[in-house]
Amino acid sequence: QVQLVESGGGLVQAGDSLRLSCAASGRTFSSYHMGWFRQAPGKEREFVAAIVRSGGTTYYADSVKGRFTISRDNAKNTVYLQMNSLKPEDTAVYYCAARLPSKYQYDYWGQGTQVTVSS
Repeated sequence: QVQLVESGGGLVQAGDSLRLSCAASGRTFSSYHMGWFRQAPGKEREFVAAIVRSGGTTYYADSVKGRFTISRDNAKNTVYLQMNSLKPEDTAVYYCAARLPSKYQYDYWGQGTQVTVSS
């Protein structure tokens, strides 16, 4: 089992950058693929980015490709989401999640961190 805690959210202006962090408990962090998701008010939760357990492969939603970068530091049990050129439509609660390679669904979720981008 793994527990996840996000941090780094805040209020920024359009065009600014933020880096989200997600700290994981436990000694098996490197066993998990990690993902970032977001949920805007009145909308369903959507996929943002994912990274495999080795860090060697990443995936992005089209809406963030070229602006966001997911990375991980397995020695620090942390996954990051670097968000550049933020837009008002990026406003949402951002969640990190973990899943084992044998699973298709993410089993573990953090509590979320709010990102608000003003125009």
